[in-house]
Amino acid sequence: MAQLVRVQNFTVSQDGFGAGEDQTLENPFGHADPGRLFSWAGATASWPMRTDPGGSRGLDDYFTRDFARNIGAEIMGRNKFGPQRGPWQDHDWRGWWGEEPPFHTPVFVMTHHPRPSFTLSDTTFHFVDGDPATVLGQAKEAAQGKDVRLGGGASTIRQFLDTDLVDTLHVVVSPVKLGTGVRLWESPDDLLDRFHLEVVPSPSGVTHHLFWRK
Repeated sequence: MAQLVRVQNFTVSQDGFGAGEDQTLENPFGHADPGRLFSWAGATASWPMRTDPGGSRGLDDYFTRDFARNIGAEIMGRNKFGPQRGPWQDHDWRGWWGEEPPFHTPVFVMTHHPRPSFTLSDTTFHFVDGDPATVLGQAKEAAQGKDVRLGGGASTIRQFLDTDLVDTLHVVVSPVKLGTGVRLWESPDDLLDRFHLEVVPSPSGVTHHLFWRK
């Protein structure tokens, strides 16, 4: 079976933004409120950070559980990893996720400023300077036959879409408007020249957009 490049559970606002402006250490998504943007996932029974019992068991929960299925590596942009820009000033910064990152696979962080790899729990972060095809080649090798998840942010997903390297996308449109920020698309229709699309509304208020190659 071919290795797929998959975008999963990537959430955008109603006006197509994956994050707001002015990212900081305290505000990873800029002016966007992650509590509102991602409430669909946080309400599910399978949300990995859930500390209390309960949660929904419907459609949203299915996608939350599907996040790790057959994933052998992740690719992300530097701004998903952290707020620093330019040469690394702080090598003590090891991501937003603490000592137990949620990836459980090798992670390839795309950056023009490489730094040494490090491992937290069962996740090793590699910092690579290369074009999408080169980085994808490294991730596929590390994935050992499993699929590669393209984790974001929106700019990184656009790079891979523009070089036609994405096989499937699951994009969640949240009923929140941001106005400005990092845009994934003007409209889901932007991708219909290359992808089939099914749109599935959820009782939580979000809409799941499922794309696969024509």
